[in-house]
Amino acid sequence: MENRKRGRQILFRVSEEELKIISERMKLAEIQNRETYIRKMVLCGYILNIDFSDLRKMIVLLGNAANNLNQIAKRVNISNNIYKDDIKELQTNYNELLETSKTILDRLLKI
Repeated sequence: MENRKRGRQILFRVSEEELKIISERMKLAEIQNRETYIRKMVLCGYILNIDFSDLRKMIVLLGNAANNLNQIAKRVNISNNIYKDDIKELQTNYNELLETSKTILDRLLKI
């Protein structure tokens, strides 16, 4: 044992469920040795704690903007005070912004 490259030992306990999760993740990582897997995760792994509240708020605000846009469009259709092409352009811009926002959220959720 004196010739070991790694002479220090760390022991810790896990529940049955935690052990099952570790085993599943080892399979996904294609690592068969638990010690190797845990060492790799401790030394090279990372934990992401991302706050999506601002992005979610932006999505809600965009939804509110869509409702407002629809109400404006209804009023304009009644009073004929704006060109229909202007409304179409606003709708196109809004839809593009909404889709872009959803794409950003989808990408972030996959991290």
